[in-house]
Amino acid sequence: MSDIPQDAWRHTGVRVVPGDQLDTNTPQTPGMDRAAAINFARVGAQKLWAGTVHIHADAKTGAHHHGPLESVIYVLKGRARMRWGEKLEFTAEAGPGDFIYVPPYVPHQEINASADETLECLLVRSDSDAVVVNLDIEPVEKPEGIAWIDPIHKAPV
Repeated sequence: MSDIPQDAWRHTGVRVVPGDQLDTNTPQTPGMDRAAAINFARVGAQKLWAGTVHIHADAKTGAHHHGPLESVIYVLKGRARMRWGEKLEFTAEAGPGDFIYVPPYVPHQEINASADETLECLLVRSDSDAVVVNLDIEPVEKPEGIAWIDPIHKAPV
């Protein structure tokens, strides 16, 4: 088979991080609670960060971006309203089972669209560094709603 000792992968192979042992010692944005499951410090991840995000009922984060990192948010429970742009002038909503993609350096804000339910999401980023740059942005009063249109499929008729 190979010359690798049978127990070589014992502590360097697959890692299971119990959901009740996430690390909240990660950069935070006002209005949300982030907790790391997978990163360099915890499991030696070189190219990604994964964890959870909770936004309390009727709450919103401050405006921020994640530098050169790409982010994917998967909505587990609740209703997410995203705002983005230089003045947070665009908006879209996502519910359970929906994915949200945030490109590098895009100023954005997560909003819990529910007045009585916590918004729970899974978050994955393209590097093990937890980059968060909080911004001081005066948002426009009425953002423009944006319906997502997949560039590889036809728009609904």
